[in-house]
Amino acid sequence: MAGTVPLPTFAEKIIATDRLILTPLTVAHAVPMFEGLHDASSYAFLPDEPFEDVAALAARYARLERRCSPDGREVWLNWVIGIAGTPGLCGYVQFTVQPYAQRALVAYFVFAAHRQQGIAREAVAAALSEVIAHFRLAHVDAEIDTRNAASIALVERLGFTYMRHVPNADRFKGAVSDEVHYAYFAGAEPTCL
Repeated sequence: MAGTVPLPTFAEKIIATDRLILTPLTVAHAVPMFEGLHDASSYAFLPDEPFEDVAALAARYARLERRCSPDGREVWLNWVIGIAGTPGLCGYVQFTVQPYAQRALVAYFVFAAHRQQGIAREAVAAALSEVIAHFRLAHVDAEIDTRNAASIALVERLGFTYMRHVPNADRFKGAVSDEVHYAYFAGAEPTCL
């Protein structure tokens, strides 16, 4: 189809830091990811709810495993996060890339038992550099609920720039969600403090 993005082999790339291993998401990850994603308290600032069962999570992963949107205009990059030398997984990092717009949207999720250990910051920093370089992106955006102070602090520490406040961006779980939008501009060096 004209104007579509070819499925990149980059989507299959394993990214490693001194401590973490980011492995491309597959359907097989549904079982080891389910328990960590099933914690309802982790969704306080997200419109999503935990998956009801492994089958529902596997169905979502089957869609994401295609690595691109049905119209071929977006590349879906999803990595599960593991700690080198230890069993199990501790979260994910994802980028929705729009190559023709030279931009991406980043999201991340670290299981409750692994928070406040710098895992999200390290995983996002490692993937951010790779994604920007591979797709020659101008910027990467992050859209965060204003109540999520930890996530706001994370993107600020990585060098994202505050762009705007979006009141009434969403409504879920009986509350209005305001958002702050941040952007990371190519050429900046992500930090992992």
